Amino acid sequence: MKIVCISDTHGEHEQVSLPFGDVLVHAGDITAHGTRNDFLNFIEWFASHPHQHKVFIGGNHDTYLEKEPDEIASVAASHGVSYLNDSGIEIDGVQFWGSPITPRFFDWSFMRDEEDIHHHWALIPENTNVLITHGPVWGVLDEVERAPKVTESTGCKMLAQRVKEVSPSFHIFGHIHECYGSRLIDKTQHVNVSTMNNGYQIQNAPVIVEL
Repeated sequence: MKIVCISDTHGEHEQVSLPFGDVLVHAGDITAHGTRNDFLNFIEWFASHPHQHKVFIGGNHDTYLEKEPDEIASVAASHGVSYLNDSGIEIDGVQFWGSPITPRFFDWSFMRDEEDIHHHWALIPENTNVLITHGPVWGVLDEVERAPKVTESTGCKMLAQRVKEVSPSFHIFGHIHECYGSRLIDKTQHVNVSTMNNGYQIQNAPVIVEL
């Protein structure tokens, strides 16, 4: 199975050239606090590609998606697209699970405080093969620059613990634009697929993972 992954397009998805694969994944931040019409535009664009299966989650910029998840899920389904929101889908025997949740940072969308976030991670099934979250685990492709030569890890420690327990083959995420790349930790390949760079410009190529 060839999985084509993008994330953090922030309304500029039409600038992205997608290679062919079996499954197309968007790991959140589809818009920059976008409107209903922005999401309808994205779904039409997403659905227009030849990939047999198409899956997306939300991110902290996806304000309308958090407010109206049922409407967007219904529109997506009518276009043959799957919206995952602390939920999963089986594709050709492969178990996918998706969640938009990230640790609290100001008051953006799909963010949770430390005392609440573990409830979301507990939902991840033990048999998950491909985990899609908007943000990274703590300490893996999660560093942001707070000052010149001063970086800070911003991933989730509780998610790191759950990923270690579940041990999916792939953990696909974005959120931290400046950490595009891949790293193998234990048996899980962590893949930051942020399409925009830190200057909010489309720069990074879609990532293909094979299972």
